[in-house]
Amino acid sequence: MKSDGRHLSVTKIPRRAFCRSSLAGIAGVAAAQFLKAENTQASSSGLDVAKLERPRVLATATRYTRERPVTITDSSSPRSAGGKHDYFSEADYWWPDPKNPNGPYVQRDGMSNPDNFTGHRHALIRLGVQVPALTAAWTLTHDRTYSDAAVGHLRAWFLNSETLMNPNLQYAQAIHGRTTGRGTGIIDTIHLVEVVRSIPFLTESKSLTSAEHEGIKAWFTQYLNWLTTSKNGQEERDAKNNHGTWWVTQVAEFAIFIGDEKLLSYCRDRFKTVLVPNQIAADGSFPEELRRTKPYNYTLFNMTGLATICQTLSNAKDNLFTFARPDARGFRKAMAFMFPYIQNKASWPYRPDVEYFQYWPIRQPSLLFAGLAFSNQEYIKVWQTLPPEPEVEEIVRNNPIRQPVLWLKE
Repeated sequence: MKSDGRHLSVTKIPRRAFCRSSLAGIAGVAAAQFLKAENTQASSSGLDVAKLERPRVLATATRYTRERPVTITDSSSPRSAGGKHDYFSEADYWWPDPKNPNGPYVQRDGMSNPDNFTGHRHALIRLGVQVPALTAAWTLTHDRTYSDAAVGHLRAWFLNSETLMNPNLQYAQAIHGRTTGRGTGIIDTIHLVEVVRSIPFLTESKSLTSAEHEGIKAWFTQYLNWLTTSKNGQEERDAKNNHGTWWVTQVAEFAIFIGDEKLLSYCRDRFKTVLVPNQIAADGSFPEELRRTKPYNYTLFNMTGLATICQTLSNAKDNLFTFARPDARGFRKAMAFMFPYIQNKASWPYRPDVEYFQYWPIRQPSLLFAGLAFSNQEYIKVWQTLPPEPEVEEIVRNNPIRQPVLWLKE
């Protein structure tokens, strides 16, 4: 593939899986029944995700076993207002002002500034790529070489006092001369969603001890508290576009991990009463994403977030995949709107993205989740034909749900 984009050092990506036993513990018998139905759907589709993903999962995970953990303490920026253990990133689309080079940055929507500090973001994405891949490899082989390597990353990020990250994003997506951190920076931790989904598997593998499990649980309890009570967290929650979607996606996954049923109920309600009515138009499109300079990318990105919410929170009594408002707006309608343009990008009727348009679509998880939920073979067939291993940095960054092995019950 010809590339004119920046690349990360770790970008090979596989997938597949089964939803955690902890889900049944949190949501009760209804969730267990829903997962059993999901398993039946996967079987009836004729899709053997384990067989499909095994070569790629093992190839990438084997390479990752030879790589040491890298956390935010391995890099720093003099522009950060935080300390050694505070995550720091800078807003992508903000640049020096040509009219005032030493003054506050100015925005160029959709155009990423290559001179911004990205060390912590790259480390976090690396964590989000490697831990789920290693965990997926363990689920396929039960070889503790993989699970031991995955747990090494968890210890470094969440337990080791010398290398851990503080449980907040107070200094994320700062803008030089304007702010030391923003609520929009919370989008950076979408790469923790699959990391958290990996933890019950790693506990089952015995690579992660009960004490370590509790230590990581304590970290995410603190982070969830910050996400839901801080000014930055509440601003991100109330965002009207994909940022609001991914806030719910993160909170839902982290709440399952720590066992917070109140937050799970809140996320289900927010999906129905805020995300669906405020984001999905009558035709199934996302107006807030279409108005951006990367409408195709952002539409796919928002679709992934919504699909992941449905996959995470649906149970036998409350299936978010099929939930719809009285006017039929819901995830099903949004998926039906976008599918023709995933199947044939040339038919996209809106303006192309200003950057990276040529690299989309990839193997969108929304296609797989929706294909199984709706017994739609076309979605699944198209999912199988798309590239599963993006290498361009921007595509990897906007693809946080990478391992089907961790999402589909065997």
